[in-house]
Amino acid sequence: MTTPADVSLLPWWRRLAGRIDMRLLPAAATVWLATLLGIDLGWAWTLVCGFACGAMAVTVLATHPPVLPPRRPPTVRVAAWAVLVCGVVTAVWTGARLHHQAGNPLADMARRSESVRLRVQLTDLPKPIVSAGFAGRPGGVRSVLIPADALAVTEEWGTNARPADGPVLLIAPTRGWRNLLRGQQADASGELTVPLPSSSGDAPVAVLRVRGPPSAVTPPSLAQRLAEDLRRGLRTAAAGLPDGVHGLLPAIVVGDRTQVDQSTLEDFRLAGSDYLMAVGGLHFMVVCGAVLWLLRRIGVGPRTCAVVTGFVLVCFAEVAGGEPNVLRAGIMVGVGLLALATGRARSAGSALAGSVIVLTLWRPEFATDVGFALSVVATGGMLLLARPTAQALERRGVPAGIAELLAIAVVAQLATAPVIAAAYGQVSVPSLLANALVEPAFVPAMLVGALAMVCAAVWPWLAAVIAHVTVPELEWLRLVAHRTARLPGTSISWPTGWLGGVALAAAVVATVVALRFRRLRALMAAVLVGVFVVVVPVKVFAPGWPPTGWAMVDCDVGQGDGEVLSTGQPGRDVVVDTGPDEEGIDDCLNTLDARRIPLVILSHLHADHVGGLAAVLRDWPVGAVAVGPSRVPGWAWTQVIGEAAAARVPLVELAVGQRLSWPGLTLDVLGPV
Repeated sequence: MTTPADVSLLPWWRRLAGRIDMRLLPAAATVWLATLLGIDLGWAWTLVCGFACGAMAVTVLATHPPVLPPRRPPTVRVAAWAVLVCGVVTAVWTGARLHHQAGNPLADMARRSESVRLRVQLTDLPKPIVSAGFAGRPGGVRSVLIPADALAVTEEWGTNARPADGPVLLIAPTRGWRNLLRGQQADASGELTVPLPSSSGDAPVAVLRVRGPPSAVTPPSLAQRLAEDLRRGLRTAAAGLPDGVHGLLPAIVVGDRTQVDQSTLEDFRLAGSDYLMAVGGLHFMVVCGAVLWLLRRIGVGPRTCAVVTGFVLVCFAEVAGGEPNVLRAGIMVGVGLLALATGRARSAGSALAGSVIVLTLWRPEFATDVGFALSVVATGGMLLLARPTAQALERRGVPAGIAELLAIAVVAQLATAPVIAAAYGQVSVPSLLANALVEPAFVPAMLVGALAMVCAAVWPWLAAVIAHVTVPELEWLRLVAHRTARLPGTSISWPTGWLGGVALAAAVVATVVALRFRRLRALMAAVLVGVFVVVVPVKVFAPGWPPTGWAMVDCDVGQGDGEVLSTGQPGRDVVVDTGPDEEGIDDCLNTLDARRIPLVILSHLHADHVGGLAAVLRDWPVGAVAVGPSRVPGWAWTQVIGEAAAARVPLVELAVGQRLSWPGLTLDVLGPV
């Protein structure tokens, strides 16, 4: 028997293995890797990886003979059987799905920009597109984005609908579309276009630019009507809050950002806190954790706790929208909480791995979704390290409740930092501190807001009173985001891809290990002081130009427009419009050290967009000048023709649906028709 003293001397990885069941981890890695390879390299790679992992599992089973009952099967055999089953299922099931998606007829129709009528089923609530005012025209919401699944397609002037499938994205006018709910079916007419590349893993097979209102709309389900009533009740209860925070309450409770002003959204984004306004794992942890704590306080048994907590999780996911990303986050958190509720904390590791397997088989696109990876590593980090971190803080005098909140915030930030760095090439320095400051205020604000939402269905007056309790917390959230967003040098550039992610993960692990030793802590403190004293002022007061890894530069050309887009190749940049004269665009390109211009795009022929074309054609090698269908004003068109001919540069016309690609840049022509 191992005594407590012996346990304290065990290596940390053996203590973790004894606390968390990791037998399904190899199977989850098999499913994830096979699906990822199939999406990135082709469906055949899913078959190769799945069957190869299955073959390795068979080899392991052959070298580890079974143990006769009543002894427990060894961990190695359980893990090998899981890999064998999951490898074969992934190869067959996911491989067939990816093969079908590779030849989806909707994708072919989108490449031809065909006009069609689609029968769709909404998979998420319509999201408003806020447009700015222009030329005296007021801004506002005139269109919405609607994720949906295609059910049937009818070609233009056709009468026979044929089955269709695959996710699509509708860009629709607000009239008739804005108030539709998830699960409703409708007919949409418009033009299919190719979707933009997406790093989130959920790119649709086609985008439909909808003309006119929907037709043949089915009624929403009872559950969706109830969910919309709750969301509307929360918006009504929050309407009486002070300006600036009245839109924050629906945003942090159910992810409804429609009432949040653009400046506040930008502050939260720059501060790295915009995840508070997108329903994810933290939201489910707060809601379900509060329910679980309350049930335990009143003496409810483990199984009843599990059932009630699971019911609350499903209801909250429905109110929050129920789209795949919300369900993904809910399942990730639910498996851990339910394992704890039933008194089987050790099975939380297998529950997490099992949820990865189920979700990846259900939605293969999750394998390339950055949000999915963030959910997995954040949940895994909290399962492994949140409790030891909270205990360490408590030993240093931090109150128990605050220690748990700080531990969750710190562990989640450290666990997800390598994924964020690998995906986006940035490490936010103050976001860790900012999120540690806002989460203690976010938790009560969200819980009180959820209570107000429930009360709004019966007592709207009481919901309005309860909503006012959240004002101090909401003001604190906005203040922290506002101050953090205005700190200079808030992020550090970092290499993207696997190399950057592994490098930052190694740095995080080394930092955590070093903090366990007093002398190394002193050395790290000295290094950090040196970094902040030397590096940060240099980055703040003498930033390099252009910034490393720049993607787009808005040139100072005065009245008009002049943009430079990086192609990912040093010195080769695309120019969009050239401003009113030669000097502005000329100085901008010289500052950017441009050496070759593959393409100059003229969005239209107004003088403040084409005036600097002559300088670009004269001073740099230009591959082509691209224009749209407009030929007015006539004098400008004549001038563009003459300047292009004098420089012996071809003049080309772009059409809707065309795609232009470089290693680091993809341009899709969206209009005009």
